[in-house]
Amino acid sequence: MSIGLITLLLFACLFTLLLLGLQVSFALLVTGIIFTIVLWGPSHLFVLASSMQGALSTEVYIAIPLFILMGNILAHTGIADELFHALYLWTGRLKGGLAMGTVAAGTILAAMCGSSEAGTLTVGLMALPAMLKRGYDPRIAIGSIASGGLLGFLIPPSIIAIVYAGISGVSIGKIYFASLIPGVLLASLYILYIGIRSWLNPELCPSIPEEEAPKWNEKLAALGKIILPLLIIVIVMGGIYGGITTPTEASGMGAASAFIVAILKRRLTFKAAYGAIIETFKLLGMIGWIIMCVTVFSNVYNALGAPTIINEMISYFPTGGFGVIIFMQLSIFLLGTFMDDFALLFLTMPIFVPIIIFLGFDPVWFGVMILINMQCALLTPPYGFNLFYMRAITPPEIDTMTIYRGVLPFIGLQVVCLILVMLFPQIALWLPSILT
Repeated sequence: MSIGLITLLLFACLFTLLLLGLQVSFALLVTGIIFTIVLWGPSHLFVLASSMQGALSTEVYIAIPLFILMGNILAHTGIADELFHALYLWTGRLKGGLAMGTVAAGTILAAMCGSSEAGTLTVGLMALPAMLKRGYDPRIAIGSIASGGLLGFLIPPSIIAIVYAGISGVSIGKIYFASLIPGVLLASLYILYIGIRSWLNPELCPSIPEEEAPKWNEKLAALGKIILPLLIIVIVMGGIYGGITTPTEASGMGAASAFIVAILKRRLTFKAAYGAIIETFKLLGMIGWIIMCVTVFSNVYNALGAPTIINEMISYFPTGGFGVIIFMQLSIFLLGTFMDDFALLFLTMPIFVPIIIFLGFDPVWFGVMILINMQCALLTPPYGFNLFYMRAITPPEIDTMTIYRGVLPFIGLQVVCLILVMLFPQIALWLPSILT
């Protein structure tokens, strides 16, 4: 049987199991086991078991649980809520200020949590009622929350960036350096769009009435409450960008700092600590299974010699290497509209990254484009994961189509950012070039 036919059967088996409703991780595991037994016999299953154990022993993944724990501590102790409240007080008098503040809050929370889910839900639960109460158009309110929450994909310490670094073999520090400027660029595009819309159509995003405007003592008091949380960002990112700590060491410092800040602010109750730890273990369990199961599938896939076929197919692309990159970006976008971000990354990157390196492209630059692209996919109707988070926190009187219309302009801005990074790689590669 030819390699091409076996590869076709491999993916046919995988997608059949997915269509039958099996979870992505277990569909990958079952497919790998079936083809191992059929092609090489049951005696080779011990190789799969060994590879699963080795996948979890990768040093780069140590940072993941610590950054997740840091974010959960900040969320469960209510420290993240204080951040939004401070931004609300300082931006509320501007037209569109609450929406701009929401994007800014998503950016800062991304630097604290590194998780898109945490960013969306934390900001959304606070920002959406406040904006709707002030008469904001639901579409721009929802769009600013959904897109701002996804900045955790780009703004360090991004968890998904660590996963990409582990799969591709690039330095976590480099991918962090490379994603910072595109992340700030994307946040700036959101804020600029909101500002222009508010200027052209002020009733979409009304400012807080003057009689309800917060006093200066309230603003200063709110700033005082977020000094310690902001120090966590300084410790984590300053250590990484200053070359003082590795990202793994910075994750430990960040988790420890989150506990210390929670203690100093008298927020670290048993309930908060327990909730943060349980949430961390839940997410780690999901990520761990995905890592192990994708490793099994990837090992079987590579053992079949399928990458050779893909390398041969590259020559048929009429536009050369950039044609391959565009094809990969479209694939990520389409798969991301119905697949979990971690599963998507583990499924595609073992295939795509070797091809990118073979073509002579920088895998760090490619990784930044993937992170931007995944944001687009997770916002795209009808199955983008972030849309489900928004549906969960949106009042029932706001229909699903309003949510879809709200996110579309922000998807367009994400596409603009992706094109800019693709056409001008130095947007992503300049900072790593001077800091590493």
